[in-house]
Amino acid sequence: MSDHVPVVVTGLGVTSPLGGDVPTTWSAALAGTSGVATMTHEWVEEYDLPVTFAGELAVPAADVLPLPQRKRMDPSAQFAVIAAREAWADAGSPDVPGERIGSVIASGIGGVWTLLSSWDTLKESGARRVLPLTVPMLMPNSPAAYVSLEVGAKAGAHTPVSACASGAEAIGYGIEMIRSGRADVVVAGGTEAAIHALPLAAFAKMQALSTRNDDPQAASRPYDTERDGFVLGEGAGVLVLEREDHALARGATIYARLSGVGLSSDAYAIAPPDPTGAGQETAIRLALEDAGLTAGDIAHVNAHATSTPVGDGIEAAAIARAIGDQAVVSATKSMTGHLLGGAGALEAIFTVLALRDRLAPPTINVDSPEPDLPIDLVRDAPRELPAGDIAAINNAFGFGGHNVALVATSV
Repeated sequence: MSDHVPVVVTGLGVTSPLGGDVPTTWSAALAGTSGVATMTHEWVEEYDLPVTFAGELAVPAADVLPLPQRKRMDPSAQFAVIAAREAWADAGSPDVPGERIGSVIASGIGGVWTLLSSWDTLKESGARRVLPLTVPMLMPNSPAAYVSLEVGAKAGAHTPVSACASGAEAIGYGIEMIRSGRADVVVAGGTEAAIHALPLAAFAKMQALSTRNDDPQAASRPYDTERDGFVLGEGAGVLVLEREDHALARGATIYARLSGVGLSSDAYAIAPPDPTGAGQETAIRLALEDAGLTAGDIAHVNAHATSTPVGDGIEAAAIARAIGDQAVVSATKSMTGHLLGGAGALEAIFTVLALRDRLAPPTINVDSPEPDLPIDLVRDAPRELPAGDIAAINNAFGFGGHNVALVATSV
C-alpha cells in the first residue's frame, strides 16, 4: 500500500436522471434502467433541434428546493446543493471546525442557463431588467461556493474545470487537500445543468450526440457497433471525503477508501482524444502507482465510455493495456447519459457502491458488441465482484485532452 494519509468516503449524495437520491439512483442502475427520454420543452420544436431527447433529472430541483433559493442559484448550483445536502447528512453532519472543511465542486460548463437567459433578457427588455445576482449565478465556481456555505467550509472552496473529467478531478483535488493536511473533511464532486437549446445544438453540430430520436432509451450504447454518439444528461454527484483516522474517531460509516489519483493530458486536440490512448493509459497507471497497487488488484472498472464511435474503442484498448482483462467493466452512461462535469463524480459514487455491494452495474443497449473487444464488459445484468480486499477504477476523460483515473479500495 502507499504511504499517503488514508482518505475514505463517509457520505454520498446524488441527483440524476435515474433518481433524486443515492438509493433510488443506485437501485435503478443495478436494474439496468434508462433515465433518457424525449424532451417536452417548447424550445425543442421552436429551434428545430436535431436531437430531441436527453437524460433530465428524475426529480426536478423545483420539487426539492423552495423558490426563493432557486431564484438565487443557477440550476448547476441547485443540483450541487441538493446532492451535497444528502452527502453531508449521510456522513452524519460531522461537527468539524470550518477551517478543517473544504469544498471542491466542479462543472464543465458552468451557469449556462443563467448566462443565456440573461442575454435574452438584456436583448428583449434592456439592462434594467437584468438580475443583480446574474454574475454570481453564472460563475462556474458558484456551486462550490454555495456548497461551502451549506457546510461552513473555510479550508478552501475550489472549482476544477476540465470538461467531462471535471467531477473526477474535483475528487482528486479533495483527496490532495486531505493528504496535504489542509483539511480533515472535504465535500467533493461535480455538477452540470446544460440541457439547453444552445449546448444541444452545438454538440449536435459537432456530430457528438446520438440522433436516435425514435428510440431515446436505446440511444446510449457504449461498445455497441451501432453507437452514434453520446446522450446529454444532467445532475450532480457529491462525496464526503475524510481522513481515515478522523472518520474512525467519530464513528463514521466508511464506504471505501480512495487510494489513488492519476492525471495526464493528451496535448493532441481540443476535442477528440489521442487515438493511441497513451494519455488515458498513463492516467490509469499513475493512479495504480499512487495507490500502491498492481493491475492484478483491480476487479472492476467504471469506464468513461460515452458511446461515441471513436472514443469507446480507444478507452477499451487503454484499459486492456494498463489493467488486462481480469477486471469487469461497466459503462453506466448507457443508463444516465453523459453528465459532463458531473459524470466523473456520479460514476465515482457508482464505483464506491460497486465495492460496497460487490456488484458491478450493467451496461445496457449493447445488442451487437464491438468485435474483438479487449475488455470483459458487464452487459444487461449486474456482475458479482470477488470477496476480500479488492479495488476498482473510475475513468473520466474530457475535451481538451484531460484524463483522470481514481482508484477506490474496499474496506
